[in-house]
Amino acid sequence: MPIARLPSRAVIEVSGEDRVTFLQGLVSHDVTLAAPGRAVFAALLTPQGKWIADFFILSDGERLLLETEAAGAAALVQRLSRFRLRAKVALRVAQEFVVHAGWGGAEAPTGTVSAPDPRAPEAGLRILATEPLVADAGPKDWDAHRLALGLPEAADMEPEQTVLLEAGFDAMDGISWTKGCYMGQELTARTRYRGLLKRRLVPVAVEGELPPHGTPIRDDAGVEQGTMRSGRGGRGIALLRIAALDGRALVAAGAMIRPALPEPALTQDP
Repeated sequence: MPIARLPSRAVIEVSGEDRVTFLQGLVSHDVTLAAPGRAVFAALLTPQGKWIADFFILSDGERLLLETEAAGAAALVQRLSRFRLRAKVALRVAQEFVVHAGWGGAEAPTGTVSAPDPRAPEAGLRILATEPLVADAGPKDWDAHRLALGLPEAADMEPEQTVLLEAGFDAMDGISWTKGCYMGQELTARTRYRGLLKRRLVPVAVEGELPPHGTPIRDDAGVEQGTMRSGRGGRGIALLRIAALDGRALVAAGAMIRPALPEPALTQDP
């Protein structure tokens, strides 16, 4: 029942009486669903529907806590603050929190803010603590676990380029199709309903030496069909053309790349 501290993750506190309505018009999922013990996975998009950042939204009943990539946390606070206008809301990087992940039946200690990771049943828990917890695993162990589940993270996306369905947010419960308008909602919906998806992040098995991030993936005719993204050992995430997910041989830097299609199966249909 591993618990790992994740130093690459940080927490943004969103407080004030308008915190829910403020975020509701900005992010891809329904913020009203966030509650103690229940996290929401969501993304902030450009007005054109391109990915900027994603995060888990947790709640302790009095504030919303956005768990996100530490490298972009301060910039995310600045970007969100542009939309405050007259909203009664305050945002800050909550440096007092230490982010952990637990899986394999791990339980969150008393006094922490925690919730199941909504992206997949086997993903485990997201745990926010004010002190480092006793950890019996490390970031590499968590990385191997999320790759085994085919869960992309920020390193697999391209800021202001990736659209949510390319990144599999529909399969990871990262989009609400019913809550109404949010920034970038029009392109997200159009991609779904018009069948515009041409490529997607896909978990892959790697036979051979793991190709570096960004390595082109080619078919047996030498035609480029995508690129490698993050990986560890014999598992990785790749951005591949959906048309190439037909069983054809794929190679990157001499390694065989075998897509492992997630559920629901990849499709251009809603």
